[in-house]
Amino acid sequence: MDAPDDTTTSLDATGTRILVAGATGGTGRWVLRALDGRPPTVRALTRSADGHDRLRRLGADEVVVGDLFDPDDARAAVEDVDAVLSAVGSAGRAVLTADEFVDGTGNRNLVEAAAEAGTEAFVVESALGVGDEPASPLATAFDLFIGPVQRAKAEAEAALRNAPLRHTILRPGVLTGGPRTGLVQTAEPGARLWGGVTRADVAHLLAAAPFTPAAADRTLEVVSNPLLKRRAEPIDWQLPRESR
Repeated sequence: MDAPDDTTTSLDATGTRILVAGATGGTGRWVLRALDGRPPTVRALTRSADGHDRLRRLGADEVVVGDLFDPDDARAAVEDVDAVLSAVGSAGRAVLTADEFVDGTGNRNLVEAAAEAGTEAFVVESALGVGDEPASPLATAFDLFIGPVQRAKAEAEAALRNAPLRHTILRPGVLTGGPRTGLVQTAEPGARLWGGVTRADVAHLLAAAPFTPAAADRTLEVVSNPLLKRRAEPIDWQLPRESR
């Protein structure tokens, strides 16, 4: 189990470049919105050049086109990047048809590239139930229905923990739509959290993690379930202040 390191400092937002992988996905778009108007330069990664204009409108300062299954594309994406926020994920149909998953292979390529490039921080969106800790019935259901993707995410988590990167791993429950609520419970794995959480809420934590000392080198389950407040750990999630 990860433990907080009180000596770890947060990333300095001034002059920082952040890569958002999975920027065209549901969570990734909210990450761009969360960082829009703030000091870091935001680079969005997309597999298709068709999404360039849309990503710029959402707040990306730079847009790069690449496929994370290609290690060379991963290396190009992290060039001169201080932090990586990965919200990549596989479509539901991929569970039955894919031989490999961007949640696993893609994230591992990105972790390796980031480590080689000297990137400071890496934040990844995983899922409830990944790992061997005691799980809630909801997390067990995740493993049952999307087992191959869960195993791919576990491989990516392991690669990140073993890399020389300040890391935060977020394991959300059922992802839902709608705006950010700010009503989120986070806890170490094994707390058996269960419930849903908006993509916007998860995106806020992804964007804030590099700037939040208490999130350094942590794995955290994430839900929005007021019934579980006693299981949750209060964390002061800190986004950089908006530029004036």
